[in-house]
Amino acid sequence: MTINETLTIIQRGTDEILPLDELKKKLEKNKPLRIKLGMDPTAPDLHLGHTVVINKMKQLQDLGHEIIFLIGDFTGMIGDPTGKNVTRKPLTKEEVLENAKSYEDQIFKILDKDKTRIAFNSEWMSKMSSSEMISLASKQTVARMLERDDFSKRYKSGQGISIHEFLYPLVQGFDSVALQADMELGGSDQKFNLLVGRDLQKQADMEPQVILTMPILEGLDGVQKMSKSLDNYIGIDETPESMFGKIMSISDELMWRYLELLSFESLETISSWKEEVENGENPRNIKFRLAVEIITRFHDNEQAKKAQQNFIDRFSKNQTPDEMDEFTFPKGTKIANLLKDSNLVSSTSEAFRMIKQGAAKIDGEKINDKDLTPDEGTSVYQVGKRKFARVTIS
Repeated sequence: MTINETLTIIQRGTDEILPLDELKKKLEKNKPLRIKLGMDPTAPDLHLGHTVVINKMKQLQDLGHEIIFLIGDFTGMIGDPTGKNVTRKPLTKEEVLENAKSYEDQIFKILDKDKTRIAFNSEWMSKMSSSEMISLASKQTVARMLERDDFSKRYKSGQGISIHEFLYPLVQGFDSVALQADMELGGSDQKFNLLVGRDLQKQADMEPQVILTMPILEGLDGVQKMSKSLDNYIGIDETPESMFGKIMSISDELMWRYLELLSFESLETISSWKEEVENGENPRNIKFRLAVEIITRFHDNEQAKKAQQNFIDRFSKNQTPDEMDEFTFPKGTKIANLLKDSNLVSSTSEAFRMIKQGAAKIDGEKINDKDLTPDEGTSVYQVGKRKFARVTIS
């Protein structure tokens, strides 16, 4: 494979590669690069948004490069300040270790276990003396730290910035020194932290790493980043039926974004699918292919095909599920509270939004009044294409 062919694969779906000319020079040496991806185990479960950058690691692994998945058990106890407008609550060591074990289990659904090195930054950070930590802190200035957009906004608005938050990018950067990384991957929101790694490597008289950032994947709403707290996520440990239904719920436009960042199909194949849709192919059939690929990756093909058939039986034939959660509420309950308390939405504000979008139904009929007080009796309430509840008003 030529350098240009290799670069085409590496550049697919990327946000930035900094500096690109340095990557070309590293590849021209014709030897495997030591490539690092670090993740703090801040929650026990990964979702598809997390896998965007892991997928890129898989592509690089298939190209023959050395892959290091770094679990930030030390940095996780500091708390990544990226994108935060308040100081994060640090995790306990026990929480970090429990989540770290879960990460190990989940990433090998994508990466080759036999070709992946797992590292923990506590291996070197826990051995660092206080004088060494002070020396590390001297490598960057406060002015440089305040160049970070989130720090800058908090400083200008008078919101507090704890001293330990400045240590986070320094420790993450030092990880690249400790691992002698040739390249580091991360989300586009991690750019500042990744560049600190380059700076520290230069100061250690090392050849600096190349930075590759990946876009942040939008959630099911197509607007905000995929996040468990926003309930717009697809967890990689969810049931095949849940994953299938969620993937089918994304918009036709967002489908192409998901294919680019989540699918391992070639760009040529995806381009041919676009032509099929332009020539009249139902976009639903393309989503079927995406859903089957992703569910096969995290479960298996048999379960993926079964989930597809269940989806067809339930939704394409306008069937409601035989089994669903049942609730009873008193007469006078407002529709927004009913949808929230029956677990069809996460909040009343989401209920209002779903009603406005025409995504909330009673016995198959759209709800048009956000102030509706449902009548007495039992009905099937639905939000979107996959959430149902049988509710009795008495």
